[in-house]
Amino acid sequence: MRAVVQNDKNRVVSAMAALAAVAAVAVVSGCAGPGDEAAVRPAAGQQAHRAAAAPDDHAALVAAARRWGLDAVPLRPPAPPKRKPTITARDGFEVDGQVEDDLPPVFTTIPTRKKVVFLTIDDGAEKDPDFLRMMGELHIPYTAFLSNYLVKDDYGYFRRMQAEGHTLNNHTLTHPYLPGLTYDEQKHEICGMQDIMRRQFGKAPTVFRPPYGNYNGDTLRAAKACGIKYAPIWDEEVFVDHWEYREWDRSLHPGDIVLTHFRGRDDWDGTMVDDMRRFLNKVTRDGYAVARLEDYL
Repeated sequence: MRAVVQNDKNRVVSAMAALAAVAAVAVVSGCAGPGDEAAVRPAAGQQAHRAAAAPDDHAALVAAARRWGLDAVPLRPPAPPKRKPTITARDGFEVDGQVEDDLPPVFTTIPTRKKVVFLTIDDGAEKDPDFLRMMGELHIPYTAFLSNYLVKDDYGYFRRMQAEGHTLNNHTLTHPYLPGLTYDEQKHEICGMQDIMRRQFGKAPTVFRPPYGNYNGDTLRAAKACGIKYAPIWDEEVFVDHWEYREWDRSLHPGDIVLTHFRGRDDWDGTMVDDMRRFLNKVTRDGYAVARLEDYL
């Protein structure tokens, strides 16, 4: 059976010698703090996305963008598609039996021509209340992929996130390198997290992200056995101080899935608010809105 192993984040992050080159090609975003009172500029394409917003609602968004130090008000996403796109495994990301066994597809981009990207946040280590306030005030959707060993000390934080309309998905019990485990061990990691999410959050998800983006055929077979239908990874990753890209052009594309992590000053030179400011400034400047991943699945 052919193993597919994709984009080991730990290896990439540890390659600090390449950081300067990566940071140089990443577009530097504004770094004003939440209390910054600088004027918020209209973004390119802003008028097209304002149409559905009531004046009072837009005024609140302008105030929120100023309060959180953004360069511009984030663009509003278009309405969800009436017919959801067909999701298949990205070329080269398949495993043996992918089609024959109807295995969950691994993909990095949603097929759409709309200028939207999808924000996904992994693990659950940092539980920053300012992050929840920021994203709530700005009405930015995101999808969380949770590992139990990092979230079990405060399930309530993620219940609040869920109550605000954000989707919680499976990222295994202990965040292992799955291809190094047997099928039964992988199934325990995935199905065990399904059981915890059902108990703690009321439902077992149908979306799963393999830790580090690493998987093999056993991973996808175990995921399917646990009720998983999709296994998205990512096309870009945003950190508090730079972006990293999968594609040669180092650009955003319609439908791209963007990864970041629940991290704070213990791991980064900044907070989740700083991370989101970098993310939102770039996607807005490039004319993209942030859409809800599950609306397209």
